[in-house]
Amino acid sequence: MRGLQAMLVAEGARMVSKGLIVIVLANYFLSPDEYGLLFLSLSVLGTGLLFSYLGFAKSAARYITEYKAKDPTQIPHIITTSLQYNLVSIIVVSTTFVLGSGFIAGMINEPAIQPFLVVGSLYVATMTLSKFTTVVFQGFNRVRWSACIGALSNVSLLVFTVGFLLAGLGAIGALAGYVLGHALAAVVGLGVIFGRFIPKYAGGGGMDSELPGKILRYSIPLTITRSGHTLDKDVDTILVGFFLNPAAVGFYVLGKQIADFVTVPATSLGFAVSPAYGEQKASNAIGRAGELYEHAFVHTIMLYLPAGAGLILVSEPTIRYVFGAEYLGAVPVVQVFGVYIILRAIDKITNDGLDFVGRARDRAIAKTGASVGNVILNVLLIPVIGVVGAALSTVITYTALIGVEIYIINQEFPIARARLGRKTLLICAITALMSVVVVVLLPLVTDLVSLLTVIAIAGGVWAGLALVSGLIDIALVQSFIKSVTE
Repeated sequence: MRGLQAMLVAEGARMVSKGLIVIVLANYFLSPDEYGLLFLSLSVLGTGLLFSYLGFAKSAARYITEYKAKDPTQIPHIITTSLQYNLVSIIVVSTTFVLGSGFIAGMINEPAIQPFLVVGSLYVATMTLSKFTTVVFQGFNRVRWSACIGALSNVSLLVFTVGFLLAGLGAIGALAGYVLGHALAAVVGLGVIFGRFIPKYAGGGGMDSELPGKILRYSIPLTITRSGHTLDKDVDTILVGFFLNPAAVGFYVLGKQIADFVTVPATSLGFAVSPAYGEQKASNAIGRAGELYEHAFVHTIMLYLPAGAGLILVSEPTIRYVFGAEYLGAVPVVQVFGVYIILRAIDKITNDGLDFVGRARDRAIAKTGASVGNVILNVLLIPVIGVVGAALSTVITYTALIGVEIYIINQEFPIARARLGRKTLLICAITALMSVVVVVLLPLVTDLVSLLTVIAIAGGVWAGLALVSGLIDIALVQSFIKSVTE
């Protein structure tokens, strides 16, 4: 519970900082073209992150979890070996971006991103190391440390980015803010790992000769899975830029960022409970693991089905009054992503758990298949229906992916499908009633205050119906609030 609370606090900081960055960039500093150019470059750099990550951190986390029980003296070797692998990959990828920036910019038909790629080589390095520390802490099941590093990264990112923007450095300054934010988090995270964790397990003798090979081998399916994530997260943005223009990229990225903003609690829940699946399976308590997943699924659907419906209904006034009329081209994208956030939330509580129960290979196959399908659909739909085609492609392929992930989880743990079905239908009914309230009140929205009022009323209706129906356990909520405020 404390790990989840810590992740909720950290992801809350991430949600606030990322939300403020989006609003500040869109409203005060960058035009849609500049906004799109910045995030087009981040998407290109995101493909490089695939090759700098290479699954080493998650492979280390998996073996930390395993060796904590059977041979803790190997843990320092696991960390140092995986970090050495990661440093090599960072050097290769960062150098490629510096030397090949002009060639890459020409390939995607956008010469203006060349300086972003040069600066972005540092982004690749700092982002990879920051991510390494949070995943290693997850392997120790010290989610609070992951949360602290994540919060530090996002808050400092906000401070540095706004500082550079105020200094007049524009979009390239915003990218430099990302670099420094992740750099600070990486330095602190590595300091904690080498200052507090490694000494605790040091002094036990030499390294198991099989460990380096194990870390490398297990990183392969994780890298394949990560490649699917990269295709979903970045390649679609690159394709929008290739087929359309930077402004279209800005609209698409804005819609996706709103979806990411909304799915923060699911990200926290998935990150916190995933190691528990592996621990329960290792203890042969698969029934308990199944119950954990059922609770996570129900609470995720209970939150995100109404959130998705609400986002579809209020997308136009949200864009108009939060980001400005010049970003109204993002409205249809946001509406499609109203469905995407439901799928993404389920994915967040499911996919990491597959790694911890030893199903990384199956997850990798499913993720890769869905991602390749997403790219194909993007190529087919973007030239025909524009930026909405990219969003629609994501929804179609995510639907197939979620079906496969749930199928695999059902093979690992006993899931009460009938009970889940009944609760899901009840949540659908509550969502329908809440949506009626929003539709009735929507004509009254004339500014940001009235928009927030309608959202608050809809949220109150949802909460009341969830309480009356018994979906929300009042005693559990009171216990949670008490533990957070203590």
